[in-house]
Amino acid sequence: MTSRKKELALQMLVTNQELWEEMLGSKGLIVVDVYQGWCGPCKAVVNLFRKIKNELGDDLLHFAVAEADSTDALEKYRGKCEPTFLFYAGGELVAVVRGANAPLLQKIIKQQLEAERKVLDHGADRVVIQDEALPKEEASPATGGEEEEDGEEDGEEDEAD
Repeated sequence: MTSRKKELALQMLVTNQELWEEMLGSKGLIVVDVYQGWCGPCKAVVNLFRKIKNELGDDLLHFAVAEADSTDALEKYRGKCEPTFLFYAGGELVAVVRGANAPLLQKIIKQQLEAERKVLDHGADRVVIQDEALPKEEASPATGGEEEEDGEEDGEEDEAD
């Protein structure tokens, strides 16, 4: 039971849109393990997250697990079985890691935490990204030539959404 309590204290549990929005309002870097009810969160990284949190001892570093099936903002992650870790700072997506790659997760956490410190302490610009893997998967049937033509035109992209 003790380890379960530590796990809950380490990772905020997000099970609906309201909790998602509340979590995004947190100050600092939030590493979110996106999962689905049928698959569950990635248990393999909990010890890594605990180790990083203990090593860094940084109040700006937060961890969460969020269920894609019950959170509207995570709808595009439904139906995926690969672990997905989203990194948010200031309510904005700043990095994505797919797969339970411990060395990569550790590296990205440290890089993004340092970047967020610079934003908060020195007014540096936050580098916001879009999760490029999702639109590419949806657009994959198109040929390279068609994509280039679409990219050159200033037409609306409503059909791709």
